Amino acid sequence: MAGDGLETIRRFWAIQDEGDYSKLASLFAEDALLDDPIYGQHRGGAAIAAFMEKMNTEMAKLGVRFEAEEIAGDTETAWCRWKAVYPDGRERFGVGIYKVRGGKLTYYRDYMNAEPG
Repeated sequence: MAGDGLETIRRFWAIQDEGDYSKLASLFAEDALLDDPIYGQHRGGAAIAAFMEKMNTEMAKLGVRFEAEEIAGDTETAWCRWKAVYPDGRERFGVGIYKVRGGKLTYYRDYMNAEPG
């Protein structure tokens, strides 16, 4: 059954596709936890907003773009199978796991394959 969780993650990816990660901060609850396997944990709205600003800089330096390949979910949980595409054509695949309450992300964690060679 579709619901807030699924719709929130669809919005998340639509915003991310625009390329300005800082706009994603508004989708997180004030007590949210974002657990990134590369950049660590970020708890709370201010920390997540600062991390999203950092992502703007880091992804621009790397020239990486992310593409959602499949999104599914219900009212409180969602997941997205995605790929990161590098400027040289390499691809890295992963999955994002999300918890949502009242249309706001309360938890986000990415899992990904090893760095492409």
